[in-house]
This record gives sequence, C-alpha cells and structure tokens, in this order.
Amino acid sequence: MVSALGIDVARDKLDVVLVNEAQQEHSGLFANGPKGFEQLQHWLDKRVKGDLHACLEATGQYGDAVAVFLYSAGCTVSVVNPARIKAFAASRLSRQKTDQTDARLIAVFCQSQRPEAWTPPPPEQRALQAMVRHLRDVKAIRQQEYNRLASGVSTEAVIHALQQHIAFLDQQILELERQIHDHLEHFPLLKQQRDLLDTIPGLGETTIAILLAEVPAIRAFDSASQFAAYAGVTPRHFRSGTSVRGRTRISKCGNATLRAALYFPAMVALRHNPLICAFGQRLRTNGLAPKAIVVAAIRKLLHLVYGVLKSGRPFDPNYLSQASTA
Repeated sequence: MVSALGIDVARDKLDVVLVNEAQQEHSGLFANGPKGFEQLQHWLDKRVKGDLHACLEATGQYGDAVAVFLYSAGCTVSVVNPARIKAFAASRLSRQKTDQTDARLIAVFCQSQRPEAWTPPPPEQRALQAMVRHLRDVKAIRQQEYNRLASGVSTEAVIHALQQHIAFLDQQILELERQIHDHLEHFPLLKQQRDLLDTIPGLGETTIAILLAEVPAIRAFDSASQFAAYAGVTPRHFRSGTSVRGRTRISKCGNATLRAALYFPAMVALRHNPLICAFGQRLRTNGLAPKAIVVAAIRKLLHLVYGVLKSGRPFDPNYLSQASTA
C-alpha cells in the first residue's frame, strides 16, 4: 500500500500526518518555506520506503510552493477541492477541528479515496496567474479608494491623498496590463491560445488572460461539461421523492475566479455572440429568470472556450448550421 501524506496548509506552517504502508501514523510540523520543505523531505526519507501520495486542499496560494516541491521530488501530489474533504469529514462524523486532526483526515482521505494526481502548471502559466491575480487585487484596492472618495469625505487633505493614491493605482494597473500583454506575446502557446479565444465574441483581453491563467491544460478535461463543472456552473438539482422540488441552482463547487470573471462577458455575449444570443432568446421564451439566463450563458461560453482550445480552430458562428446540414 502506498504511504499517504496529509498536509494542512497555513501561511507560515505545514501540519502533516503520514500514514505509511503498515498503517503507522507520524505527525510533524514544518515551516511553510524552502527551509521547511527541505526538513520535510528529510523527515519523509526516514519514514517512507516506497511510493508516497501527498494530498492538500486547494486553499489559495499558500500550498502552491510545497505542492510543486513534492511533485519535483517525485511524489504523487493531489490538490483537492476543500468541499471534498469537508464531505469526507462529515461522512466519518468527525467532531474535532484542529490543524493536526485536519492533516490526519486529509491523509486518510488520500489513502482511501486515491484522488486524481495533480500536475503543476508550467512556469509561464504560474507567472501569468500571479500577475492576473495581482491585477485583480490592485483593481479591488482602487475601487475601495473610489468608494471612500464618494462616501462624503470633506477634508481636503484626505481627498487629495485619496486622489493621489487612485492616480498611483491607475498607473500600476496600466503597467500590469502591459506586462500581461507582453507575457502572452512572449510565449508561443499562450499567444496562440489568446488569439483563438479572441475570436469568441464576448471575451475581452482581461477575461482571456484570466482564463489562460486559471485553467489547467485543456487536455485535462474529457468533455465541455467537465470543463464547465471545473468552474462550478453545472446545474445542481434539488428533487427527492414526490414532495421535494427545490429550485435548481449552480453547484459552485469549482473555480470561483472563473465564475466571477465570466459574469459580465456572458452579458455581453448575450447581445453580441450570435450563438449565445439565440440561446438566450430561447431561454427567455421558455420563461427562465434573467440571472439564470446569464449563468446558462456562462456555461455556454465555457463550452465555446473548450471547443476552440481543444480543436485549435477559431470560433465559427455558423458551426451549428453547418453541422445540421452535413
């Protein structure tokens, strides 16, 4: 049996629990940084004789470095949706909630469920992701400053300070957008994918950069539906027996950044993308609520993104009519 390593990740530390082939448990605490990773590797070398499967939750960027380190060391690594760990804990009636018990739970989950192996994105995609996320954060800070300026502040010194900060953030945003553009131009595969996605009406340069930063290699998905599920926009039905008939909602068990990034592009696509425009009109005729139509348009956009990237061919608005006459 393969040894399983559960890692509970925090900003500064890693709580780990190792369940080896003989079902013996070992726990440890390491710094979340290069020195701590080396100490973790030395600790594992003394306790693991065969293969190792490490598992951690996908919770922000704090776990990225240790995941890449273990992958580079030859371990099988899984980065799983925290909802899966939460559901697994509920199925075991877990009542304790500490970093160490969480690490043990992740190790047991890893050994019993054998989650799919994770492959780190290439360095150029990791760099793009860092720039795109930083751009998002800077824009959020600028919006906060705009809100403060519009809140009724009347002190001239404060108004001047806010205006100066907003001007500085504007320059930062322009510089980041230029760097992202140059980055996409520099790497042939990213540039090719950028140009393909640019043929889909509704997608702009900012949204395309987010898609290329947040989406793993398209070959990791077997279907467009699986790709949409990755973004958490697949329907979730609430029906049971004859009495339970809840409203159908989206699952939200996926990449929240993608869902948020595609909301306004979906609204644009409902007006300017011929396929999604016709799709939206059918949904309106069927009486679907406006917000539900936008969500359906997001899912349709993701299907188009999948098709364009998978086939390597630009968007064709006449595809469906050609297919029906073939």
